[in-house]
Amino acid sequence: MAIATTNPATGETVQEFDALTSEQLEEKLQRAWDAFQSYRDTTFEQRAGWLRAAADIFDAENERLAELATLEMGKTFAAAKAEVTKCALGCRWYADHAAEDLADVEWPKPKSAPENARIFTRYQPLGPVLAVMPWNFPFWQVLRFAAPALMAGNVGLLKHASNVPQVALAIEDVLTRAGFPDGAFQTLLVGSSVIEGVIDDDRVRAVTLTGSEPAGREVGARAGQNVKTSVLELGGSDPFIVMPSVEDLDEVVTAAVSSRMLNNGQSCINAKRFIVHEQIADEFTQKLVAKMESLTMGDPMDENTDLGPMSQAQGVEDLDSQVQDSVGAGARLLTGGKPAGGPGNWYPATVLADIPKEARAYREELFGPVALVFRASDADDAIRIANDSDFGLGGSAWTSDEDEKIKFATQVESGMVYINKITESTPEVPFGGAKNSGYGRELASFGPQSFVNAKTIWIQ
Repeated sequence: MAIATTNPATGETVQEFDALTSEQLEEKLQRAWDAFQSYRDTTFEQRAGWLRAAADIFDAENERLAELATLEMGKTFAAAKAEVTKCALGCRWYADHAAEDLADVEWPKPKSAPENARIFTRYQPLGPVLAVMPWNFPFWQVLRFAAPALMAGNVGLLKHASNVPQVALAIEDVLTRAGFPDGAFQTLLVGSSVIEGVIDDDRVRAVTLTGSEPAGREVGARAGQNVKTSVLELGGSDPFIVMPSVEDLDEVVTAAVSSRMLNNGQSCINAKRFIVHEQIADEFTQKLVAKMESLTMGDPMDENTDLGPMSQAQGVEDLDSQVQDSVGAGARLLTGGKPAGGPGNWYPATVLADIPKEARAYREELFGPVALVFRASDADDAIRIANDSDFGLGGSAWTSDEDEKIKFATQVESGMVYINKITESTPEVPFGGAKNSGYGRELASFGPQSFVNAKTIWIQ
């Protein structure tokens, strides 16, 4: 794939970028290694100061940076501004909390230890960390890795998605202007074909990837061959369970549409499978379809737009193929279900119901504005349907029954379960999946602790 800015609303190629030569890539890898030798000895106070300065830049230049995200991947301008604001929040959170997260941990002394013994864990940085990041949250996905990793004393190498090169360069520019030393964070404008070689390089000590399951398998396998730490945040097909005890069904439907259509339907933690108790399934579905049909699809820079274009033309083609194949297998199309046509990557809000197990929509992640509705006979049946998936990233359940709250929270197989709330990614709370949705955790204290040597030290 070419490294280029292509406006998804028009299909116009705005700017193309040359990939790094092998010599340029070598220079950047050596610069990262050299930078780490001194950066790891900087203090938490120094790193926090640079990170707070980055937060100030994100805030001061919010609209300029947000426009880049909208231009390159098509999210609404309002959503892009909120994303940049979240980056500032994340920077400040880790500036304030990473030192505590990485403080020495004292351990009880074994009976064999002398009285003067001190036994503790000290968290020490690993070195250059390669981050392979996706286009859908082009700022936040990077900063939620970079902020804690930099606070831990690591340096970062960013291989961003090839359709968001201006965002990738902008992130490096912000961190550089904030005061981080030369080489502490670098963007690598390279294609995917060179990533295995970068992971193999002895100077690169760890890798993190947010992306598709196939990409995660390749990167995880390569990291494993090199015995290097890796964190994988992969796809999701999150359940959204609705029970008859909910107090306000209209409110739940609003939350359902907000979750499904987040980022034009292109988020790993979108609610994708709506599993509704049969007592309220008809009413929920009618309200869901009406709400989806009321959304305004159009120019993502327009403040009145609810649904912008999908990021790439191939994404539209893949999504439509999944929808058409599923309808052919017996799924019922309730609204949408056909590309809008014309220039740009447009796909309307779509709802499928009565989806048989043979349909692609039953098993695959649909990465776009398509909602899938399933009926459940009771709470146990809802959990069965929710867990009948290879994915296990997040999920939510909506109920007023206290027993059901605990049941869903403990029995839905996923890395995250939110009760009476849509799933979100925020710096204060751990984030990560189970099953084929990946391994490892990001954010909260897991962020700074993901790429460190937790060294046991015994002194007497």
